Amino acid sequence: MSGKHHHFKGPEVSCCVKYFLFGFNIIFWLLGAAFLAIGLWAWAEKGVLSNISSITDLGGFDPVWLFIVVGGVMFILGFAGCIGALRENTFLLKFFSVFLGLIFFLELTAGILAFVFKDWIKDQLNFFINNNVKAYRDDIDLQNLIDFAQEYWSCCGAHGPNDWNLNIYFNCTEANPSRERCGVPFSCCVKDPAEDVLNTQCGYDVRLKVELDQQSFIYTKGCVGQFEKWLQDNLIVVAGVFVGIALLQVSYILKQLQSYH
Repeated sequence: MSGKHHHFKGPEVSCCVKYFLFGFNIIFWLLGAAFLAIGLWAWAEKGVLSNISSITDLGGFDPVWLFIVVGGVMFILGFAGCIGALRENTFLLKFFSVFLGLIFFLELTAGILAFVFKDWIKDQLNFFINNNVKAYRDDIDLQNLIDFAQEYWSCCGAHGPNDWNLNIYFNCTEANPSRERCGVPFSCCVKDPAEDVLNTQCGYDVRLKVELDQQSFIYTKGCVGQFEKWLQDNLIVVAGVFVGIALLQVSYILKQLQSYH
């Protein structure tokens, strides 16, 4: 009997393409692992991992979900791409390409829908912000996210400072015993360049003043309008980033398609 063994060989991946794909995917995979680790660490710090049911307790949006979902997708895709390129496994490379193509299609669809239904998107953004205003004190990560947004866009609430009436600590009802009653978070305050120490009580009682006087102490414009203005002012940059990401995805898919031949 002949001692020769015959192996079936699928499409081969060229050496240069192989190591390009492997290098790109290992960076992608490590970034995904880092995002996932940060998300899991944040949940562990908040006690979510020891009590999984608490995930649904937060009334607003938990920013940790971004790290978990994005990190998870990047980790799986990066792993498939790494093994696929290193082992010249065209099935895994095709899986990566198809998944990346699906993400690209969803991004394109979301962009078109956002342009066509921009008024609906604006209403949903308003609802989203107000819903998270209610849960401001419920989660430290959500609180930090809202504070960052209000400071970055120089805004307060979805449409204005009075949106903070939705929060039980800041509303102006007589029954509210909170010291923050009729106030706003410090992130709504107009910063004094001369102050070296952050005054976290700068928003106390500020909504008891007339609106004209409020403008000297806090931002009176809503975050929805300020975000819309920021998008218009930075339209070229934002569009460039999205086009750049899209071109990177398309070129990567094409590079992998070339590796099958």
